[in-house]
Amino acid sequence: MTTSATDRTREVPASRGATDARTLVNKLWSYCNVLRDDGVSVLDYVEQLTFLVFLKMAHEQMHRRIKPIDILGFDAWQELLDLEGVELEARYTEILGELSRRSGILGRIFQKSQNRIQDPAKLKRLIRELIGKEVWAGTNTDVKGDAYEELLAKGAEDVKSGAGQYFTPRALIAAMVDCMQPSVHDTVMDPACGTGGFLLKAFEYIQHHLPASASQEEKDRLTSGAIQGNELVDGTARLAAMNMVLHGIALSSSGTSPITVGDALAEPPKQHASLVLANPPFGKKSSITIISDEEGDSERKELTYSRRDFWATTTNKQLNFVQHIFTLLETYGRAAVVVPDNVLFEGGIGEIVRRRLLQQCDVHTLLRLPTGIFYAGGVKANVLFFEKPPPRQDGKPLTRTLWVYDFRTNQRFTLKQNPLRRHDLDDFVHAYRPGEPRNERSENPAFKPYPVEELLAREKVSLDLFASLQDKSLEVTDLSVEPHTLARQIVDELEAALSEFASVAEALRPRGPVTSPMSGDE
Repeated sequence: MTTSATDRTREVPASRGATDARTLVNKLWSYCNVLRDDGVSVLDYVEQLTFLVFLKMAHEQMHRRIKPIDILGFDAWQELLDLEGVELEARYTEILGELSRRSGILGRIFQKSQNRIQDPAKLKRLIRELIGKEVWAGTNTDVKGDAYEELLAKGAEDVKSGAGQYFTPRALIAAMVDCMQPSVHDTVMDPACGTGGFLLKAFEYIQHHLPASASQEEKDRLTSGAIQGNELVDGTARLAAMNMVLHGIALSSSGTSPITVGDALAEPPKQHASLVLANPPFGKKSSITIISDEEGDSERKELTYSRRDFWATTTNKQLNFVQHIFTLLETYGRAAVVVPDNVLFEGGIGEIVRRRLLQQCDVHTLLRLPTGIFYAGGVKANVLFFEKPPPRQDGKPLTRTLWVYDFRTNQRFTLKQNPLRRHDLDDFVHAYRPGEPRNERSENPAFKPYPVEELLAREKVSLDLFASLQDKSLEVTDLSVEPHTLARQIVDELEAALSEFASVAEALRPRGPVTSPMSGDE
């Protein structure tokens, strides 16, 4: 990639990439604490970096010696460099407002943008000393992209900001992508993309496994159309869009943004995907009323989606996302989805959804995850892997065998002292056997197959299954565990138990009439 000043190519060796990214992160992060004293939150800081980095990149592209590109139509960065004090703050605010009205990726990044840095002196320092001294358009894509990912990760660590709800552990994402093996022929979607972690890891995987025979058309599609995400929250969608740009996806200012904003559950999908990777938001309730009575009253507080393509109506967001992802998949499409425990055992609508999923998809693998790996405390989650083959002529369920991998029993993780690493999931990925026939899988103490007939016969079609591992924590206390780590684990377990009790209480709460399954889908 060419630089703005000399048009020289800066190659960053792979061995230096991670170090350079951390150096860049430490440099940018050092200023975060200064701004936090002024009430600028971690997410606000990363958001302001998003705006300013993009303006700096546009400046660099505009001043290239060979084939300069005028992305904005004016040199916003130079204007900011030339101003001081109140004039700088006022012009920065004007620029954000002007760009927010643009179309394409520009509009997506700057939509509803606001200046959160009210001290002009600190804004000036951020522009000149931190961002201004980096050549962003000339920096290796992996370095600047990885740096941005690390900034987002640091934001997720800030529990008070709530940023962690948009951030899936990157080790888990990497293992899921390794199992799914996305290719240049895939259309990859995430209907609840957060900051874009799944999309970027899939993009990276495809790039690293790009066949020599790949056409230029396929390569172009990879950066402009093959990777798509949706996010409900404007600010988070902005971070995701910038994350895409820094990794080389949808750089054109006139192109359609790879990130859309809105409620993915509100209407049937307009496009379909061959691969869906997702970690839908935790929490059971939705907060907007979609269906009201005939007089248009909005007294109903819960969100019920009127989707004829859903198997059943429910206010449970996770069950709705499972149904939505089914509708997103094209025939022969495949999905890997993080779901909380209640999706596996909840009765009523939960039973309907699980039964339909087993019948109309090949639900072939379930990974049981431990607590302590998510930024939201006490989460007990799983990963469901399934495919969408065409219906069988004999009408039998498309699921034949569900393999359950127990990665929860005897596993102890915390976010800081003992975080989840990619190598912790090596055994699961090996047992999964990516790209190989599932009838060649081998049963072991952690990996057990369940025939679909047994699953459908279970009470409420519960998929709350485990392998036959013995919990060693019941035998002896591990004296090597630090007290603060053990205390964190206990808190996580208690929070998870409270969450499950809440799910049971919610399931027992009196409700209105339940929408029956659509006829003809059995």
